[in-house]
Amino acid sequence: MAKKDSYNESSIQVLEGLEAVRMRPGMYIGSTGRKGLNHLIYEIVDNSVDEHLAGFCSRIEVILEDDGSCTVKDNGRGIPVGMHEKGMPAERLVFTTLHAGGKFNNDVYKTSGGLHGVGSSVVNALSVYMDVQISRDGYIHHDRFEKGTPVIDLVNGLLPTLGRTKETGTRINFLPDGEIFEKTRFSAQDLKSRLHETAYLNPQLVIVFRDLRDGRNEEVIYSEPEGIIGFVKEMNKNQEQLHEPVYFKGESDGIIVEAAFQYVRDFQENVLGFCNNIFNAEGGTHITGFKTQFTSVMNSYAREIGVLKEKDSNFTGADIRNGMTAVVSIKHPDPRFEGQTKTKLDNPDAGKATGKVTGEEVVRYFDRNLPVLKTILECAERSAKIRRSEERAKSNMLTRQKYSFDSNGKLANCESRDAKRCEIFIVEGDSAGGSAKMARDRNFQAIFPIRGKILNVEKASIDKVLANAEIKGMINAFGCGFSEGYGNDFDITKLRYDKIIIMADADVDGAHISTLLLTLFYRFMPDLIYEGHVYIAMPPLYKTQPSRGEGEYLYDDKALERYRKKHPNQKFTLQRYKGLGEMDPQQLWDTTLNPETRKMRRVEIEDARMASEMTEILMGSAVPPRKAFIYEHATDAELDI
Repeated sequence: MAKKDSYNESSIQVLEGLEAVRMRPGMYIGSTGRKGLNHLIYEIVDNSVDEHLAGFCSRIEVILEDDGSCTVKDNGRGIPVGMHEKGMPAERLVFTTLHAGGKFNNDVYKTSGGLHGVGSSVVNALSVYMDVQISRDGYIHHDRFEKGTPVIDLVNGLLPTLGRTKETGTRINFLPDGEIFEKTRFSAQDLKSRLHETAYLNPQLVIVFRDLRDGRNEEVIYSEPEGIIGFVKEMNKNQEQLHEPVYFKGESDGIIVEAAFQYVRDFQENVLGFCNNIFNAEGGTHITGFKTQFTSVMNSYAREIGVLKEKDSNFTGADIRNGMTAVVSIKHPDPRFEGQTKTKLDNPDAGKATGKVTGEEVVRYFDRNLPVLKTILECAERSAKIRRSEERAKSNMLTRQKYSFDSNGKLANCESRDAKRCEIFIVEGDSAGGSAKMARDRNFQAIFPIRGKILNVEKASIDKVLANAEIKGMINAFGCGFSEGYGNDFDITKLRYDKIIIMADADVDGAHISTLLLTLFYRFMPDLIYEGHVYIAMPPLYKTQPSRGEGEYLYDDKALERYRKKHPNQKFTLQRYKGLGEMDPQQLWDTTLNPETRKMRRVEIEDARMASEMTEILMGSAVPPRKAFIYEHATDAELDI
């Protein structure tokens, strides 16, 4: 009998109101992890910043309340509360309807950030409750929602009031929904970094952060009258600066461009892009415009003053930007981004405007500041010499050690050549490596054993990095090369394994090995992380064996606590795995290698600037910043890898 066709008119589902947001939250905030959770706060704060950009808000308060909720308060005009033509108060329309807000009207906001009219309503939809108080027209107007639905009755079609006031502004308190989010505890560190960035980008704005959780009563006030000049100084505070920061600002075709840059002794490039106060982690057209024009101007100067001779090839962009720390911030009336969370700007006119302003302003500056120009060109000259030297070193390395899938003695490779299917485990120790080789599915799983802790690349010179046998082996095994400050030979399309999985013991040494490997990937193969190819295996810490029934694997001490509470009267033996080598191949397969049953964490970078800063602090040569960081975070109870 033929199977009945179940796809008909009744299969078409219409999601009313904010149901779509709760059904597919990742479409609106990126993820339901800690990153997406903090994004709720950013959406509300961005609305307040838009009020500041419009000239009506000078102070924003962000409070992490003791009950797990967050309060954002500003002294702007207050959301309009009068009756809208749609038949409800304008405020309620903003919080219950997607694509409703003042951001579509250029008479209200010339530039704006956020999710263009869906931010407030998305936060509302993903919260257990949202409480709104609006000070406007002499009254405090009040509204409240639960999971996006209004729960307060209107009075004659308008919001009820809580009393009179002479102030203006908006106060929003919301509690994230534990049914939606994996974790509901906001990350104070990430939030403070974002708020500090916002203060740098808005020098006339004061932002107050308070953390009232766990009895802390912490308060930090962010006010940065120097603007992005202070931002650059802050990023370079632990570096040897070669000159004072250079700042310029201009406008082209209605797009306002401002930038600040400074060179330091260490060769590194750190160029951050912002559009309408939103950090663009992947850059975009404005960053391309800045880099291209700056490179062109500097090569012209190099030839004009004789640093480059007629027979010399031009400096590369990487040569010229080595040592540069820069912040490029533009205000665009109609920005377009790749992705809802604004990681990359896509407007072609932004690149043209940024390039035009950069070309005019840096020429104006360098014509009057020849010593700074010569300092930067000396950096480019030194960088080019090192680049050419290292290109020869790379060529020699590849000539000495040609790689094929089967010739490397350390790598136990898989049989498949389909990169989308294949995965490679980086395993520390001969014992664990031996068990992993026996436990794996050799059809698609490769094992790369390493001995002990690899070189700390944050402290090592490039020649030592390239000479390290473990690192060379990994570079060759992955197949996509590597990138660093003097050039870029990395090609992600040549990656031989879809998943690169760090498999280390669940102890302090294992954590250190994982950190060293992540430092290597972040500094020399960052696209592996940015494109989601790097994972950390989660082997169990314990196995319980009750007198009756099957045992259970437990992955941390909290899981053991829960197990004991769940089985208060049960007698059982407890096996603790001190290392991966203590598991037999079958146990290792069941818990750590089998795609059907294993647990893994994918490594993501939420804040590129913070990631670079933390890597430098924790893995670099300077001891005082590391000591300060350890003292500050010694009492932190939770580590979120």
